[in-house]
Amino acid sequence: MRNYRLLIGRQSYSKLNLINDNLQKPATNQENNAMWGNYLRTLLLCLMLTDPAMAEVNYTYVLAGGRVIDPETGLDAIRNIGVKDGVISKISDAPLQGIETIDVSSLVVSPGFIDIHSHTPTPLGQKYQVLDGVTTALELEAGAFPVDQYGYHLQAGSRLNYGASAAYGNMRNEVMHGVRQPHLTDPPQLLGPMGWWWSIKSRFGQVTTANTKVAEDDERNRLRALIHEGLDQGGLGIGLPLDYYSEGIDHDELRTIFTVASERSVPIFVHIRRGVNGDPTGLFEVLALTRETGASLHICHITHNAMVNLELFLAEIRKAQSEGLDVTTELLPYTAGSTSIGAAVFGRDWRTIFNIDYGDVEWAATGERFTKEKWEDYRQRYPGGQVVHHYLSESWNRRAVIEPGLMVVSDLLPMFTEENKVAPHNGTFAKTLGRYYRQEGLLDLNTAIKKITLLQAQRLEKFAPAFRKKGRLQEGADADLTIFDPLTIIDRATYKNPYQPSKGIHHVIVNGSFVVRNAELIEDAFPGKRLSTHD
Repeated sequence: MRNYRLLIGRQSYSKLNLINDNLQKPATNQENNAMWGNYLRTLLLCLMLTDPAMAEVNYTYVLAGGRVIDPETGLDAIRNIGVKDGVISKISDAPLQGIETIDVSSLVVSPGFIDIHSHTPTPLGQKYQVLDGVTTALELEAGAFPVDQYGYHLQAGSRLNYGASAAYGNMRNEVMHGVRQPHLTDPPQLLGPMGWWWSIKSRFGQVTTANTKVAEDDERNRLRALIHEGLDQGGLGIGLPLDYYSEGIDHDELRTIFTVASERSVPIFVHIRRGVNGDPTGLFEVLALTRETGASLHICHITHNAMVNLELFLAEIRKAQSEGLDVTTELLPYTAGSTSIGAAVFGRDWRTIFNIDYGDVEWAATGERFTKEKWEDYRQRYPGGQVVHHYLSESWNRRAVIEPGLMVVSDLLPMFTEENKVAPHNGTFAKTLGRYYRQEGLLDLNTAIKKITLLQAQRLEKFAPAFRKKGRLQEGADADLTIFDPLTIIDRATYKNPYQPSKGIHHVIVNGSFVVRNAELIEDAFPGKRLSTHD
């Protein structure tokens, strides 16, 4: 029997010593009865404390009575969760004792949502992401370089976990123009005379951009070295927005990127070259290189590239997976794309590619639709301005979301002020649960949660150990948790009014700390951590 100690007032007593002392004293019958009563009560207490299920353990807080769902083990039951030191310490059907107990009955307790395709490491962007249940937001399509400089806007602290891939596009800007810009939200840095010369020429529109210039041998060698440098800095794979560099990156340069990814055992997160209304040539290109090099491949926002050929794209990915290739994909569940009006994709025959016309594109800041004249004027005067081009069908989203193994992402664009509108992707995860699970019944709840938590963690954990403790609701996992009402959760952001928080998200916990409580943002909570392959 273990020798447990009781705390009574300010004095500590050994239970076994207390029993022995009582047994050694001469006693009356009445005293003997009292003694044996005390003995039996003490013995019962010892037995209770010996049973782990009945033992009293103090946690920082307890989430009591919620519907706990773990997409990896299939757990779906009413449980109590004890959280301590930023970790899920206990999951039990028995009551738990904590410094604080939060009643979450009638709510679902899920692993925190993981967004692997987000472009807004800004305070405003993080605000709306955590209000959509996101606990980890990663910049993997575009990436950052230098990777360890990612998070320029988060110097005061981060509400959620964040990280980035090694950005190949940024490397091209540095090699070809002497311009360093760690992330598209950061100010550019001019490196030496080449950078200043680029700056002067760009003011007059007389510059060959890194989007269109074909790399020479010395530039290609330098780019290869920079990829390794970015991965050494902890980059979460290689970010390759290839569609925006279609004129510049030839097949040999692309093969070099895939070769390095294979050598380093990290995935490439690629926005494939987009063909006319779903031409699969860009898909076949990257799948062929995957077969040739053995590299891991993740294809970004499949519906936005596949369009009317979605079934063909999905079939080709399934075929690659059946061959043993490490290929995954994702869905951005909206019916429009968004980028700058000066983007390279609009330098091609974009109306044919997207099967739309000028009136299908709106100026994000005001919602006004374009004419040919206005388009040509704005593209010349405001090349960095955001546009929203409506070219997708919701039926494509419904088909894609039910594909096994397909993840859901936001592709949330940079948010700086609420005066500057962006596409309403800050409601992505509430939309997945509210529309595709509850309203339309396309997914069961466990599967819906899996598509926004576990699949992302499993994609990354092979080369980034930190993700082995994310995307799960298990003892020992990180206390990244999203607690929502399955009967009310829904997105509210729209293209006209994007700055609306999702509905039905009650609590969001990052590394054991509340960042959203009772559906309200905690203004001074910054528990988020930078994540890399070094963690």
